[in-house]
Amino acid sequence: MYLLPKALFIATVLGARTNTHDNPAESVIITAGDAINATQWDAALAKANNLIAQISLTEKASIVTGTANGSCIGNIAPIERVGFGGLCLSDGPQGLHLADLASVFPSGLTAAATWDRVLIGRRGQAMGAEFRGKGANVMLGPSAGPLGRSPWGGRNWEGFSPDPYLSGVAMQETIRSAQAVGVQACAKHYIGNEQETHRTNSEINGVDVAGVSAIIDDRTLHELYLWPFADAVKAGVASMMCSYNRVSLTYSCENSSLLKKILRDELGFQGYVMSDFFATHSGPFAINAGLDLNMPGYLSETDFTHSYFGTNVVSGIRNGTIPEWRLNEMLRRILTPYYYFSQDHEYPTIDPSSYAVTAATYGILPAGEATPAGRDVRGNHSLLIREIGSAGTVLLKNVNKTLPIRSAAVIGVFGNDAPDVTGGLLYPNNNYGSEIGTLVVGGGSGSGRSSYIISPLEAIKARARDEGSRVVYLTDNNLIAEGNFNSIYPRPDICLVFLKTWAQEGIDRQSLEADWNSTLVVNNVASICPRTVVITHTGGVNIMPWADNENVTAILAAHYPGQESGNSITDILWGNVNPSGKLPYTIARDSSDYNTPILNLSGPAAARSDAWQVNFTEGLMIDYRHFDAHNIAPLYEFGYGLSYTTFDIVSNVSVQYTDAAKRGISALSTPASHNTSHAGGNPDLWADLLHVTTTVSNTGDVSGATVVQLYLSYPRDSMPPGTPVRVLRGFEKVTLEPAQQENIHFSLRRRDLSFWDTVHQNWRIPEGQLQLSVGFSSRDLRSSTLVKLT
Repeated sequence: MYLLPKALFIATVLGARTNTHDNPAESVIITAGDAINATQWDAALAKANNLIAQISLTEKASIVTGTANGSCIGNIAPIERVGFGGLCLSDGPQGLHLADLASVFPSGLTAAATWDRVLIGRRGQAMGAEFRGKGANVMLGPSAGPLGRSPWGGRNWEGFSPDPYLSGVAMQETIRSAQAVGVQACAKHYIGNEQETHRTNSEINGVDVAGVSAIIDDRTLHELYLWPFADAVKAGVASMMCSYNRVSLTYSCENSSLLKKILRDELGFQGYVMSDFFATHSGPFAINAGLDLNMPGYLSETDFTHSYFGTNVVSGIRNGTIPEWRLNEMLRRILTPYYYFSQDHEYPTIDPSSYAVTAATYGILPAGEATPAGRDVRGNHSLLIREIGSAGTVLLKNVNKTLPIRSAAVIGVFGNDAPDVTGGLLYPNNNYGSEIGTLVVGGGSGSGRSSYIISPLEAIKARARDEGSRVVYLTDNNLIAEGNFNSIYPRPDICLVFLKTWAQEGIDRQSLEADWNSTLVVNNVASICPRTVVITHTGGVNIMPWADNENVTAILAAHYPGQESGNSITDILWGNVNPSGKLPYTIARDSSDYNTPILNLSGPAAARSDAWQVNFTEGLMIDYRHFDAHNIAPLYEFGYGLSYTTFDIVSNVSVQYTDAAKRGISALSTPASHNTSHAGGNPDLWADLLHVTTTVSNTGDVSGATVVQLYLSYPRDSMPPGTPVRVLRGFEKVTLEPAQQENIHFSLRRRDLSFWDTVHQNWRIPEGQLQLSVGFSSRDLRSSTLVKLT
């Protein structure tokens, strides 16, 4: 999503204020299963065809082209004479962007760190309910692009994990749950959108330079970057947003191989493809390549009276450069989800505060302009946000049971991430964020306008009062970096250091260390405090040069937890919630251990479009796969996370073959069916072949939850070069009382066991024995077995 400039919002936001209804309908639409219901889809398609038959060519062009006349971030104009209400598209993947009286949810990264399907689904449903309540037809999220190829990526926090399996599950649960309340989800950004630096065309040294191009080989595309988008299609996602970048030198939004051959023909996608905002670079060419909807509809941020679509669609039909059947197909793809989710019937109108909130944000609300109160859609979502914030916090270190806090006469709170934000409840769009104030979400279109924020310092003070403890604090990182602790008296029994790392759309990170002199801050606090606890609020990976400091006795990675941040972390610190989060990425000991830097050109090369190419030569080897392939010891590995109790695998892994596996599934076989018209593509790929069982036990003395993880290792001798040592293929979260045991079951589908055969252009079962391992992280595997499909 583009960060729209002030001038554009004058036209887009202040141009329409017609919806005044403030009582959204309470009824919701519940769809069956995790994919498209064929009967309901056919009925919606018939309605779409009926409307298409009634409208003119100009009206058809208006439906495939965004309009400046509307109060949402993206708008399709209504056609009142035929009963079409238009579409309101709103950011974003963490909740409604720039809305009043809406929730700021934990980030996608935080949700992934829970490794909890149920919580991820509940988050999706709650977000969907808020979008619906505000009258938004389309939720621009969730995001699987960027996947997280580079830990320096500025938008990694909007998505879930650099592991495609974990991201795929999160995409599917979010989409299924959000769409269950009648809101269209939009999976983004398709595909290869793995850096913000020069993500799209811009003028450099007086030259219009094309956006960065991702050069991705066929196997890597399928097994890594496409994987979670396939899960999105399988979940029945209504729309896809193509990305700013080029792929193999062709812009994603006019790349026919990506949009037609792969997305539609191979994955069976039935919905519509919209452009990211201003990611359209042509008219008929993009349309014939597979782009259905041009957003926001204007030509550029300085010219919102012209469009690549609009009147060019009309002239393209008349001069034959756009086939009429193709325009009608675009309309069917856009309109069918509108009817499928019953958005034509008693759907809530657009919140009348929408225009004012956005205008105020961009400083263009006229003096004296009335500011209507927003429609409050938050419900009791604060409880869920608090729960996810705690569940997505990962305990990385806990020496001598520093945590949970049991008795502390004096608690010290340090760091500029601890107090209330001083710059207001909407984070700035700059390279650094706010210096003083806790960080609960990143910046850009995936951010949100908080209606309140519970800071860590506020929540700790409240908890300390209840416990009879005293709180002393110093939140100026400059003073801490100088070693100036004159204001701290008496010396604390335990010190809590809060660090933050700003990340936002439009820029990539320059460092993997936390911001604002973080290393000096930690080491200086630790020098006066032998029980120092470090808590990080971050949009991704942080290296931790201070992690081995003997006075740093506990570390918590709390990610971007949303508006209940302080309550979420105090629940963990005092043990009301036993930490159960697991890392959805790998933390290296040094930045140089990562293999995927951001491409950032300077000098004469920066003004050459052909120079802006990122060759994904690492193939499948990103994150833990890279560390495994090169035997690099991480600081904390993928899937790692401690608890206040302990767990063990207490039975060997057992495997049962399903009936599908017994019916002749053999080595080197490909799916029997060639039907790719189903959502998610060939249905044989989604057939369960193996059922895997193990038993986990709580071996400690308190109740807690853990995540049992299943990893697959392919037979090395028979696989193509570049195959990872192991890949995640299952996870289950379970809560156990002390000494309690529970059986854990995994189902492995054909897709999970296959690799992409670039010669035969199909998924293929490998020859030889597959190793299945279960444990508690990618490097803590407790039990394994070998299986062979014959």
